[in-house]
Amino acid sequence: MTNDQHDSHGADRDKGSNAGPNIRPNIRMTRQRKVILEELRKMATHPSAEDVYEVVRQQLPRISLGTVYRNLEILSELGKIQKLELGGTLKRFDWNTKKHYHIRCINCDRVDNAPMGFMEHVENDLDGTTGYRITGHRLEFLGLCPDCLEKAIERQALAVESSDAAKKPDDPPVSDASNA
Repeated sequence: MTNDQHDSHGADRDKGSNAGPNIRPNIRMTRQRKVILEELRKMATHPSAEDVYEVVRQQLPRISLGTVYRNLEILSELGKIQKLELGGTLKRFDWNTKKHYHIRCINCDRVDNAPMGFMEHVENDLDGTTGYRITGHRLEFLGLCPDCLEKAIERQALAVESSDAAKKPDDPPVSDASNA
């Protein structure tokens, strides 16, 4: 989906019309959806549905986790948020609907925005040379987040210290009395 498609769909979606094949017609912005969207926009992370639920239930104590999941899916279909289906174990959600990439920690599954521009030329190049109609691409970077990297370095340093402490200086050879 190009940025132009995002813009035109966004305008149609705000009116509640059926802007695309996966868009539900006449979806209204309920109080629950509004609170979920507002809370997601306040979060500096890429939270899971469970993370959003924990924050939202402070305002809406009777809301269920299932309701949060359903509303996140609807908000994603409406183009109000992005659903991130990365290689980690949880679906994550992002309030930023502009095309951008993510980096995921292979240790703790933390997700951050990758600080680089979107490579639209890749889609255009493939579109023109393969016969496919390219509708998008996913690129996920993997690594250790700063917190996990620091912990790994500390563990490595401790392991080296432990192995050095375990080594004893060479003891003098023990004489074998049987050979005397």
